[in-house]
Amino acid sequence: MLLAASLRPPLNNMNHEDSRLASLLRSSRPAPGLPPRFQQNVWRRVEAAAAPAGTESWLDALAVLMLKPRLAFAVLTVLMVTGGLLGLHTGNQTLRHVAEVRYLVEVAPNSAH
Repeated sequence: MLLAASLRPPLNNMNHEDSRLASLLRSSRPAPGLPPRFQQNVWRRVEAAAAPAGTESWLDALAVLMLKPRLAFAVLTVLMVTGGLLGLHTGNQTLRHVAEVRYLVEVAPNSAH
């Protein structure tokens, strides 16, 4: 970086010849004109980018919703509570079935179960 700074001529040392050369170089490279309907095409692209995508699938919409922290936390909480309640219900049914089998074994030990 120090080498590049030393190779550049100082800006305050530009003489009249350098400024004439700079203006001549600028005039030798004219800026090309804009293509036809350039501004119309720019605004069309801006409007297309700002418009919501209509071809979005329901899965994309669900993914966007789930990436919001509040909703993701609420869904996770509901799923955890639902899983806990289903586990309690299954455990109670299993316990009731085991109790029935034990009762039958005590009352009628020779019966098929």
